[in-house]
Amino acid sequence: MDITVLRHKGKRQKSVETRGRFNIGTSLTERPKEVKKRTTFGHWELDTMVSSRGKSKGCFATFAERKTRMYLAVKMDNRSSLSMETAILNMFAMYPPGVFKTSTVDRGKEFACYSSIEEQVEMSIYFADPYSSWQRGTNENANGLLREFFPKKTDLAQILEEELELALHLINHRPRKCLGWKTSYESFWEEVSQLD
Repeated sequence: MDITVLRHKGKRQKSVETRGRFNIGTSLTERPKEVKKRTTFGHWELDTMVSSRGKSKGCFATFAERKTRMYLAVKMDNRSSLSMETAILNMFAMYPPGVFKTSTVDRGKEFACYSSIEEQVEMSIYFADPYSSWQRGTNENANGLLREFFPKKTDLAQILEEELELALHLINHRPRKCLGWKTSYESFWEEVSQLD
């Protein structure tokens, strides 16, 4: 079998966070149990996807809804907490109330804005354990799909909005076995239509 056609090309690399992390915020252990079971809508996993080290500060804020697997991403100028706060608040404003109930994030410095977000909008933010990417597996998997369009050496600051929208369209319109062969897009909007 030719492993070069696989998404990870047979490689497994451990990345080490060099920008630091913080150890405050509500732990994942306090997140409602229903979130883990994927039985209720409105629970998201957030992350950042960055350009190659030293290439550019451009990055994406990525959002994955746990039940429907809907995947969203927006461009950010840098990986600062202010940029992340702006991205989250802009995304929150684009959808009706009830679409964003909780978010699960890692302990990267870009999420130091969590208390400001919780004050401004009705969304609880929970923090995964350090070096435990499997606790946000939906987002990690979706980021891997997006990397097929924009590989690691890509300068994300140079990506056009249209290119990002096309990639997200293709990801969200794939039939998924876990959704009964519906697409994430169909499942997401079915859930949105049932909100009060």
